[in-house]
Amino acid sequence: MTELDLSKKVADRYLKREVLGEGTYGVVYKAIDTQTGQTVAIKKIRIGKQKEGVNFTALREIKLLKELKDPNIIELIDCFPHKGNLHLVFEFMETDLEAVIRDRNIFLSPGDIKSYLQMTLKGLAHCHKKWVLHRDMKPNNLLIGPNGQLKLADFGLARIFGSPDRRFTHQVFARWYRAPELLFGTKQYGPGVDVWAAACIFAELLLRRPFLQGSSDIDQLGKIFAAFGTPSPSQWPDMLYLPDYVEYQYVPPPPLRSLFPMATDDALDLLSKMFTYDPKERISVQQALEHRYFSCPPPPTDPEKLPRPAPKREIKESDLNPHEGPTVLSPARKSRRVMRDGFEGNSLQGDKIDDNHANLKQTVGDNAGTNDQAPMSLDFSVFGLKPPNRPTINRCLTEEVAVQADKHLTSVVVQRQKITIIEEKSQKPYFPDPFVRNLCSSCIKKLVQVHG
Repeated sequence: MTELDLSKKVADRYLKREVLGEGTYGVVYKAIDTQTGQTVAIKKIRIGKQKEGVNFTALREIKLLKELKDPNIIELIDCFPHKGNLHLVFEFMETDLEAVIRDRNIFLSPGDIKSYLQMTLKGLAHCHKKWVLHRDMKPNNLLIGPNGQLKLADFGLARIFGSPDRRFTHQVFARWYRAPELLFGTKQYGPGVDVWAAACIFAELLLRRPFLQGSSDIDQLGKIFAAFGTPSPSQWPDMLYLPDYVEYQYVPPPPLRSLFPMATDDALDLLSKMFTYDPKERISVQQALEHRYFSCPPPPTDPEKLPRPAPKREIKESDLNPHEGPTVLSPARKSRRVMRDGFEGNSLQGDKIDDNHANLKQTVGDNAGTNDQAPMSLDFSVFGLKPPNRPTINRCLTEEVAVQADKHLTSVVVQRQKITIIEEKSQKPYFPDPFVRNLCSSCIKKLVQVHG
């Protein structure tokens, strides 16, 4: 039997169904293994007639996934070439963590959040034990299976670490999950970059929205320093020697409780250790798993009992038009939140204006784990629009205003951004800056008086 016949025989084993997603890498299909009856996901990577052969990203992903065997890491079942393309066969996963976070019909209890974080850290701990950096941690790369088990996926950017002189690119991770040392251009780093991204995911689970949403590397650093204060050389001695280091105006750190008002003391302690500026002092994944947050009540929810989005309706053969191409049931995962240096936002449409009008109400001190918590950055689905590059929308900047805040925030300097669309819809002034939103009501009144 020739090599061509062999690859065709393997390809015929899998019966393709609908398209699950599409991106620059290729297409992901849902398929049935005709030999076992198992539902699988097939990632077709375009190779074409390139003289160089298979791209290194695919080869790295195959190599690493063959070595990384863990209940919290996606399983690579098979891989085969067919018709000039490389096909990777994975276990089928129903949804991802981003869909869970965004679904306003889902209530995440403290035990649910603890369970999702624990599974994330367990998968990362296995990677680091095998000397592998993931380097692309974000909610839509954390897939959730039919049994509720969360698994790390998308190892295209993963690399082996441990060599003391090895240098890496700093252009990894989606910007919102990028550690400050990467934003300052470091070429030598370790597992601390994955820990920072996991902390951002933890914060997103608590807030039900992305925590640090920068529109550029400089803006991202500004968001980080506004949330945790500007680091001093005593806090992070190596910071001054990083390639792209620039000095920022000193901002005192606000209390972590003001950012996560409903989190427990143990959760805040773990967050603060994971968000440590100096990567040498940042907590490791294994130390995070041994933190008292996971041993104190409530216990982590059993994965099978975790809330998940409602499953999509199964498409039957009779529903498909044989003269048309495959039916796309969901948008490409990679288009939901742009990954690296391009568009940083979310391209999914939401419900109608009437259904989500309540999301415009900004109430200080709302429970961050409940479904009525207003998003930190406006959900543009209430206007039936796609969120633009942040910040956009027609706006006029007024002068900076010094505002005396309550006991949690001693003083904050804010720029009031008048967003025309929002104010026309809500018929009231809107302050998109998250710090302004967390001010006491008397400070908000002062701002309104100043700006009329």
